[in-house]
Amino acid sequence: MRKTLQKAGAVAILCALLPAGQLMAAAATATAVLNNSETAVGQPVQLQIKVTGSSTATPPSEISVDGLDIRYSGQSQLLEGHNFQFSYSFIYNYTVMPLRTGTFKIPPQTVRANNGSLQTPALTLNVVGSGGTRPSSRSGRSDEKIDPGKIGFVQLILSKSTAYVGEMIPAEVRLGFNIHTPVESLGGGIDITGQGFTTQKIREPRQTTETIDGRTYQTFTFKTAIAPARSGNIEIGPVEVNPVVRVPRSSRNPGIPRDLFDPNDPFMDNFFNDPLFMPSASREIKLKSEPALLEVKALPSNAPPSFAGAVGIFTMTTEAKPKSAQVGDPFTVTARISGRGNFDRVTAPSFENDRGWHKYPPSANFEPDDDVGISGAKTFETVLSPNERKENIPAQVFSYFDPLKEQYATLRSDPIPVRVEGGAPSTAAPPPAASQAPASARSAGPTQLKQQEILHQITELAPEPETFAPLYAHRSFWLAQLIPLLGLFGFVGWKIRQSHLDNRELQRREALQQEAAEVQRSLRREDISPQEYFSRASRVVQLKTALAKNLDPNAVDAEIAAFAFGVDDETRRRLHLLFEKSDEARYSGGQNGARIIAPEIREEVLDLVQNLRA
Repeated sequence: MRKTLQKAGAVAILCALLPAGQLMAAAATATAVLNNSETAVGQPVQLQIKVTGSSTATPPSEISVDGLDIRYSGQSQLLEGHNFQFSYSFIYNYTVMPLRTGTFKIPPQTVRANNGSLQTPALTLNVVGSGGTRPSSRSGRSDEKIDPGKIGFVQLILSKSTAYVGEMIPAEVRLGFNIHTPVESLGGGIDITGQGFTTQKIREPRQTTETIDGRTYQTFTFKTAIAPARSGNIEIGPVEVNPVVRVPRSSRNPGIPRDLFDPNDPFMDNFFNDPLFMPSASREIKLKSEPALLEVKALPSNAPPSFAGAVGIFTMTTEAKPKSAQVGDPFTVTARISGRGNFDRVTAPSFENDRGWHKYPPSANFEPDDDVGISGAKTFETVLSPNERKENIPAQVFSYFDPLKEQYATLRSDPIPVRVEGGAPSTAAPPPAASQAPASARSAGPTQLKQQEILHQITELAPEPETFAPLYAHRSFWLAQLIPLLGLFGFVGWKIRQSHLDNRELQRREALQQEAAEVQRSLRREDISPQEYFSRASRVVQLKTALAKNLDPNAVDAEIAAFAFGVDDETRRRLHLLFEKSDEARYSGGQNGARIIAPEIREEVLDLVQNLRA
């Protein structure tokens, strides 16, 4: 803090000693430059917009160029002087990540300054294939030796050293830079190397200023969470970062004589050698942390049947709408699971007894409560359709492993009371009208007979004496007509029920076909994380198998899919590998720190799922 005040005082003294006309008061100007005009796919370059003569400049918040990912990475300030003519500039830094080859034009950008606007020049960037050689930086000397340890540091901090398989472990990556070293960009981002674990998506960092061992650092704190995928001792990291910083071009600034101030004050050497106040160059440095050792314990073998891999602490609430319906009409059952844990392994709770219900695949929506996504609430909506009269919706069951109590726990909801009315039409036929009965029947008893009595009389009907009365006047004639009439009603009822069943089956197949088409289309997107990509690919295989063999898609695994499509040994092996990747990714939201999938892997998975045909 004392040095900062001294710097501010030195600048103030400079301004006081020099005539006002010597501080450049020209109109504000803006320019832009790339540190390299040529690069390769995946190799970032730095874009700088420099504004001179304005302290209220507002740079563009977003620069859009098709084929380039351009993101704002911070700003720095620069005081330049020549022959005691000084100017104060703001430098706005952007990281440009090429996504494909070609020649790209970055159009002029508008910078608002001094109640007006400034235009930067257009820039051209040539991008070659990823196998090409990245050009060396134009600025700075490649033979200059730099000790990264004097510029910055990176640390990986785990919240605990012992965990269970699948347990989410909060972690921090702290990246610090000497306060005298301006940071242009953080390079390609944070990469936690290693095998046997997955990581959540790393969010934007929190920036602070800290004093460590007498030195002041600008620190960036990244939060994430790590989930081990296997038991044993796992080495997490190291973390590797390749930031771009500005370093002095020379050990001393010859433009300002030392005897302007006290020559014995060492602060003046530090001040005029600070990259903020002297000519400097962009340099990429390499920072690397120490690895962290994590002891991982396997989950106990006595898992309940409803356990699907959830590890953490959870609660569950359920509700259903509407409260009454007809047979065949849908109910929407909502289950909300809240808590802290690996929500990527939290699946929809199962129903204790779904006999007499037709269940559709559930939908899921996760609402995080933190920056990492290890606490929050996941909501599942399941549509149930009753096949018969019901008084309640069956209880739902969800199981998880509690790492604090070191045991499995099962949550069970109460059955939800509902009213289901209607049902299959009755097969009973109405009794014949009294006017149609013979006179002897009308005089013998009630005018209408119950169905059970009629059937009893059909089976035990006593022989009637011969008579010359017309056939339609005999009671036996009308009783005989009931047999085909009952059969007709029974047939109509059966057809109606079969139509309902066929209609539900048709709706189920249409829903599966629609889901399969949507998920398969999403596999062509490039913004899907590896864990989500493999999960969707395995889901497509399950849906195509279910449609081909009329199965429940949730029960399909790699072996069932291979048998259903009659594939060869190589395709069978690829199916098993796909489901293994999907199962491993389900433990958390990352894939060993990776954030993108190589194009060749994406094409291989697409080829596999598209060629599955019965």
